[in-house]
Amino acid sequence: MPTPLTDLCRYPIVQAPMAGGAARPELAAAVSEAGGLGFLAAGYKTADGMYQEIKQLRGLTGRTFGVNLFMPQPSLADATPVEVYREQLAGEAAWYESPIAGLDPYGGADDGYEAKLAILREDPVPVVSFAFGCPSRAVLDAFAKVGTYTIVTVTTAAEAQAAQWSGADAVCVQGIEAGGHQSTHRDDPQADGTGAGIGLLSLIAQVHEAVQIPIIAAGGLMRGSQIAAALAAGASMAQLGTAFLVTPESGANALHKQALTNPLFTRTELTRAFSGRPARGLVNRFLREHGPYAPAAYPAVHHLTSGLRKAAAKAGDAQGMALWAGQGHRMARELPAGQLVEVLSAELDVARAALNRPGNGAGAMS
Repeated sequence: MPTPLTDLCRYPIVQAPMAGGAARPELAAAVSEAGGLGFLAAGYKTADGMYQEIKQLRGLTGRTFGVNLFMPQPSLADATPVEVYREQLAGEAAWYESPIAGLDPYGGADDGYEAKLAILREDPVPVVSFAFGCPSRAVLDAFAKVGTYTIVTVTTAAEAQAAQWSGADAVCVQGIEAGGHQSTHRDDPQADGTGAGIGLLSLIAQVHEAVQIPIIAAGGLMRGSQIAAALAAGASMAQLGTAFLVTPESGANALHKQALTNPLFTRTELTRAFSGRPARGLVNRFLREHGPYAPAAYPAVHHLTSGLRKAAAKAGDAQGMALWAGQGHRMARELPAGQLVEVLSAELDVARAALNRPGNGAGAMS
C-alpha cells in the first residue's frame, strides 16, 4: 500500500511545480522544510538538468519533495499554422532583436520523457506528478515498485477516472482558475472561448464522486480559508502556485513578480499566444495582439516564442513576457516561502474552527 497522501507532509499544502524557472530547489526546499510539500518542475529541462536540481534539493532538505514531468505530446500533423504565426511574430523579433526566421521549433515534443523516467526509476524521489496527460499503467507500476508516490493532474472527472484506472496514487484536480497551463489530457482547440472549463469547487465535487483515490485541489487558491473550502468539498490537500510565485525563493523574473500586484494588470485570460496550449496569464500587450491568432501547436509555439520572451525580460519589458498567474493573483503576499506555509496553515486552522463552530450548520464539513 502506498503512503497515505496526508502523511507526505505536516500541512495539506503543496507548492505547485511551476515550469520555467520559478519552482527551483530553493523554493521546494523552503516549502518542504516548513511542513508543506515542495515540488521541482522538470518541464523544459534536460534529464541531466533535472537530476542536478534533484541533487541540489537533497542537499537543502531531507524532507519529502516531488518532481513534476510533462507527458510527451503528439507530433504536429501540419506545420502551416506555426509558419503563419512565425510571420506574424516578425515584428516582435525585430523589436527585441531576437531572430526567429531560421529557428526550428519542431523538436522536443517528448520533453526528454523517457530519459527522465529512467533517472527517476534508478534514483527514486518521494513523489512524481504528471502534467498534460496520463502515464501508462506500466510507468505507474514501475514507480510503485520503487516506492514513489504518483499524482496525475486532471481537469475533468473522466481524466481522473483514467488516472485511477492507470494506477495513480492521487489526482491533482485543476480548476479553470489556475494560472499557467491547463493540464488537459487532450488539447481541444474547439473548446477555446466556449467556457468549457470547470471551476475548482465544482470540479472537486465531481471528481470526488467519480474516483476513490485522494484529491489535491489546484486553481486560484491564495488564502487558508480557500484551502479550507477545498478540503470541505472533498480534497485532501491543496496546491498553490501563484501564491508562491512572489516569494524570494521563487526563481520567477522580478518583473513577473511585480506584475502580479501591479494595478496596470487588472485581469487574467487563457491564451495560446506564448506556447500554443491554453494557459492563464496576466493580460498584456503580447497576449492581446497575438492571442487571437496563435495556433493550437504545443510545444512548437513555446519554442518559437521562447527567445522573444527572454529578450523582453532582458529589456525590462513585461508587456512582451508570459506573465502566468491564477485568478487570485492580486492577493499575492511577498513573504518568505516557509513563512507563507505557516501563515496559510494558521489561516486554515481559523477557517476550520469557524466551520465547526456550533450553530453554523457546517460541522459535518470538517
